[in-house]
Amino acid sequence: MVAFSGSDPIGVLIGAKRPSGTLIHRIAVHPDHRRQGHGRHLLGSLSSKLAILGPPRIIAEVPEDLAAAAGLFSASGYVREAMLTDYVSASEEAQGEAPRAGFVIPVTVDDLAANGLLEDDSQVCWERSVETLTARKEEIAGFGVASDERIEAYVLHAPGGEIVALRSLVEDGGARLAQLLSLLRAQGMASLRLPKVYPAEFSNGQLEALGFRAAGAHRLYAATPRSD
Repeated sequence: MVAFSGSDPIGVLIGAKRPSGTLIHRIAVHPDHRRQGHGRHLLGSLSSKLAILGPPRIIAEVPEDLAAAAGLFSASGYVREAMLTDYVSASEEAQGEAPRAGFVIPVTVDDLAANGLLEDDSQVCWERSVETLTARKEEIAGFGVASDERIEAYVLHAPGGEIVALRSLVEDGGARLAQLLSLLRAQGMASLRLPKVYPAEFSNGQLEALGFRAAGAHRLYAATPRSD
């Protein structure tokens, strides 16, 4: 959506839509036209359209340091639901090579989906949801730790060291995940990024044990579309 002053575009809202919800990916207003209600007008117009067309939920993942954006969403009726934490891992922070916990095999998004291992979990950020992984599958690669019977843990990664999925299906104190991350580092991925982690996904202690540290945060805001 675009806001105009006369014939001049002065604001823009870019979103992404799925059956379950709409993500506000970007919202921006020209510096000369801020604090005049244009941002709230864009959000209100979007809400009115979605109240008719659906889906029934709108979300925004706002970087913690963007106080003005956070204020805009709060003033527009959005409720903060969670704080999502960005984690990074540098090679020099790793604890050396992890012990082997099983056989490592290449895996793809399609492999995991075929084995019923990609859960449609609401407790992941938009970029790491099943829909996004499926849409990006051509640029995503991965590894799994397997036994004779099943895949017991896996990691999926995108270009630039972005971890898009990290999951263990067994209780092993993180040994299998450590093995997979060690393999990525050994292949030259010196810096790994695991963005926008929900509190329910991993604890800070679990990720610290895997060589990650917190490096930023996003506030998750949500609202229900309404026509008024």
